Amino acid sequence: MGRHELQVLKEISLDVFINEYVALMGPSGSGKSTLMNIIGCLDTPTAGTYVLNNNDVSTMKDNELAEIRNKEIGFVFQQFNLLPRLTALENVALPLVYAGMGRAQRNKKAMQVLEMVNLTDRSHHKPNELSGGQCQRVAIARALVNDPSIILADEPTGNLDTKTSYEIMEIFDRIYKNGNTIVVVTHEEDIARHARRIVRLRDGNIESDAPKSPKDGYKNISV
Repeated sequence: MGRHELQVLKEISLDVFINEYVALMGPSGSGKSTLMNIIGCLDTPTAGTYVLNNNDVSTMKDNELAEIRNKEIGFVFQQFNLLPRLTALENVALPLVYAGMGRAQRNKKAMQVLEMVNLTDRSHHKPNELSGGQCQRVAIARALVNDPSIILADEPTGNLDTKTSYEIMEIFDRIYKNGNTIVVVTHEEDIARHARRIVRLRDGNIESDAPKSPKDGYKNISV
């Protein structure tokens, strides 16, 4: 900030394992969004290392990071971030365009993931013809289409009503049970309870990092 340096994250050490479902929580300014951006290769750390799927991405250049993001990471944002002129099918297939896949093959793959989120009947509708919940399901399908190593969801229910929020989190539950790794940023306790592990941040530090307890409705896990 001008001449002043602001240390957002303070020597955080965090491991996320394959097929974990982790919620990052914390008040505004705790560092959770910065941590999410580093995990998603949108920002690079000024110190330390970040290893994603056996690749040290800490010192990669922008073009290398872009390739890692497209191959390894699926993003789901609060604002959906769909292209308004493209249909649901075209939005979902977009990462496959960058991956160099042929049109027929990418449309087939896009329809398969739209089926996973129960949206094949709306595949040829544009975002302005879809509800908020349907737009988020399109965004989830787009995140899944490249078979990424990790799904990152930043406040995925922030723009949705309560009923639709639960429907979206049920989709994340299914994705997790299919073997995917999920990291979700949220400030809502009821959303975080869907995760199997909750990491709480405060003032740039990890305040607590614990698996869900059996009383929360899930079996305990070792981390």
